[in-house]
Amino acid sequence: MKVTGKVAVVTGGGGGIGGALAERLAAEGARVIVSDIDPTAASNVVARIDETSPGVAVSLGGDASKTEDITALIALAEDTYGPVDLYFANAGISGAPGLDASEAEWDLSFDVNVRAHIRAAQLLVPTWLERGEGYFVSTASAAGLLTQIGSATYSTTKHAAVGFSEWLNVTYGDQGIRVSCLCPMGVNTKLLYEGKDSGDALGVAATNAVLSAGEVLEPSDVAEIVLAAMDAEQFLILPHTDVLEMYRRKGADYDRWLHGMRRYQKTLMGRTN
Repeated sequence: MKVTGKVAVVTGGGGGIGGALAERLAAEGARVIVSDIDPTAASNVVARIDETSPGVAVSLGGDASKTEDITALIALAEDTYGPVDLYFANAGISGAPGLDASEAEWDLSFDVNVRAHIRAAQLLVPTWLERGEGYFVSTASAAGLLTQIGSATYSTTKHAAVGFSEWLNVTYGDQGIRVSCLCPMGVNTKLLYEGKDSGDALGVAATNAVLSAGEVLEPSDVAEIVLAAMDAEQFLILPHTDVLEMYRRKGADYDRWLHGMRRYQKTLMGRTN
């Protein structure tokens, strides 16, 4: 699908991948609603867009996991530009390392990383089915395909995000609803370094695992790859091409892969046995 002339909503749009997506969409002729839990960050992205493409983007602060805030985003889009064509469920959080996460932290991770996608789809898909067209882009992670050393909440919820995207694609893909799932590894964002900054050994290992697994891409590079994949209506978007081979090896011999991951974790944490 070409994004020119389309109306897009980007959550987690105040920076990182979301901010880069918003800017790239605007540059390609889309009209964009930029949302972030930090309203100042979202408005700053719109200000940058206005420098080259005035009037094609507006911002709204809000929690991407709350139905009422998603409803407000959709309403703002409709009132400003028209019905939503593209929805980027991009907001995400990392979570506490290991089993130390509280019930509240688990709930928050599921809300932001999974239920936010579900709630947005519940609001948008019925309308898209009536119109015969719509595009849902879920930002998951390579951790949703390969798991992650460190954060149980992140790994688990990103797997769930991939699963929900697959279900959407299977269920509605023949009815005009396009679905893509973005699964990057290292991207130069604040989220990448949260584990290292946590001071927890597993958290540090989580960051180091990503940093040592392959190239760390800039958000703008990822945004370019996403739009190219959408143009091709490709489901699985892998900015790091090595992820596909890793995923194949995992499926080919699960036990060997798990053994290798345990060995890799020990290396990262400075253990030798």
